[in-house]
Amino acid sequence: MKNRFEEFLSLHHSNDLLHVGNVWNAQSAGVYEKLGFKVVATSSAAVAESLGYSDGEDMSFADYLFVIQRIIASTKAIVTVDLEAGYGRTAAEISSNIKRLYDLGVSGINIEDSVVTDSKRSITDAEAFAQKLSQITEQLNRDGVKMFINLRSDSFLLGLPNALEDALSRIPIYQETGVHGLFFPCVTQVSDITEITTLSKLPVNVMCMPALPSFDELQKAGVKRVSDGNFVNAYLYKALGDAMSRINAENSFASLF
Repeated sequence: MKNRFEEFLSLHHSNDLLHVGNVWNAQSAGVYEKLGFKVVATSSAAVAESLGYSDGEDMSFADYLFVIQRIIASTKAIVTVDLEAGYGRTAAEISSNIKRLYDLGVSGINIEDSVVTDSKRSITDAEAFAQKLSQITEQLNRDGVKMFINLRSDSFLLGLPNALEDALSRIPIYQETGVHGLFFPCVTQVSDITEITTLSKLPVNVMCMPALPSFDELQKAGVKRVSDGNFVNAYLYKALGDAMSRINAENSFASLF
């Protein structure tokens, strides 16, 4: 399967806001493709839940690879993968995992600067994380692996009291590591988003949230990419529960039709 890095990269530098559809299996990827989405991305949380795991690298990389393979085999859209913290401790291990994804035809990854330990997520030291990222991108370059790396920074996701200040302090460090984009999930204020996009030399990604501004407002604020997170998955399974509750209450399948 051909890697489509160059095409994916160009979408982040066009005049249009790139809406990436987050998927969890081949069936959901097919829905996005029929709607004309150019890019689908795995949601690690949604994939994990669909397999009975918790988010935070609880599922094995082998299980994840199987799902990714089926998505790639079932869609013509560009595929990018939420790699969480990399499924490895060292730069060499993470680079090896990225190479495996590249060989499958994956065109991009997300990698995050927080880790989950004993079910608790915490943010890592920016300088140490940047050093690891630089080692990863250098190794990928040596191996001839072209992969769009979207660095997810979790200052807002973790609700840090100084989230904007922390995010802004990380941008100059991260954008010199060889990555291609910066992702700040859970940021919602236009003023915060504008400060981030103004400082960043790289395209900025934000995520679906209840208070997130409209796509037009995000584009005016300088955002280049927006993604669904696991919210569509959660919405659909709530709808499934509501549908089955109604069937049980009515003792009839009529409401399905």
